[in-house]
Amino acid sequence: MPRFTVALRALALPFAALLALSAPAPAQARAEPKAPKEFVALSAVDPTILQEIRYDTPHNFTGHRVDGYLEPLCILTRPAAEALHRAQGSLLRQGYTLKVYDCYRPQRAVNDFVEWAKDLDDQSMKGEFYPDVDKTRLFEDGYIAEKSGHSRGSTLDLTIVKLPAVPTRPYEPGEKLVPCYAPKGERFPDNSVDMGTGYDCFDTLSHTLDPRIQGAQRANRLLLKDTLEALGFVNLAEEWWHYTYKPELFPDTYFDFPVSHRSLRGH
Repeated sequence: MPRFTVALRALALPFAALLALSAPAPAQARAEPKAPKEFVALSAVDPTILQEIRYDTPHNFTGHRVDGYLEPLCILTRPAAEALHRAQGSLLRQGYTLKVYDCYRPQRAVNDFVEWAKDLDDQSMKGEFYPDVDKTRLFEDGYIAEKSGHSRGSTLDLTIVKLPAVPTRPYEPGEKLVPCYAPKGERFPDNSVDMGTGYDCFDTLSHTLDPRIQGAQRANRLLLKDTLEALGFVNLAEEWWHYTYKPELFPDTYFDFPVSHRSLRGH
């Protein structure tokens, strides 16, 4: 080998070592925030309550799995979960079970909703969830907001199922959509009792005490309302499925840890 080449290689080795020492260390992956110790998985408090976490699936008003949902898991503050356990005991004695659609919701999921609402071209799920609402009015009409009580950990969306519970078939993306206020036998199947509308129906018929909802549908809403309110939950009048346990442990804090068992590890 020529002496000139050997000399160049000898110089290159210490130069490469110097570059390695001066190069910045590779950036570490951002550590995800963890849930405070006051948060629990609902299944650890009451494994009999059914869970159908809609935002972990594409069967919701956005049409996609929502950011922040890593598992189909209900997470709540412990007082809310324990109160829900007591409500479940009351309903089980009457031949019913509770089913939750959503519980704690990270702020990143709320941000996902906001971005979806701003995209007026994305109306893939309009036929089911907001057939009579112009998407330009979602903020003004209060259907979408930049903050949600769900992110504080004591709010949840739920319904009642008659026992024995029949499984609900999975949603197939692209299937024909039916308005959420259609008769129960026509809209997307849900093993819930008939509440007059489906879950997350952007329509005034979803108002808990809307006078147009009568008969068995009204009785079902009142069964849910009376059972939960007797144990400290407060209903949002515009949504028959939406309840908050009071007093909230974190009334002013909006958390952003992901929905996953990992967020609860170390408790």
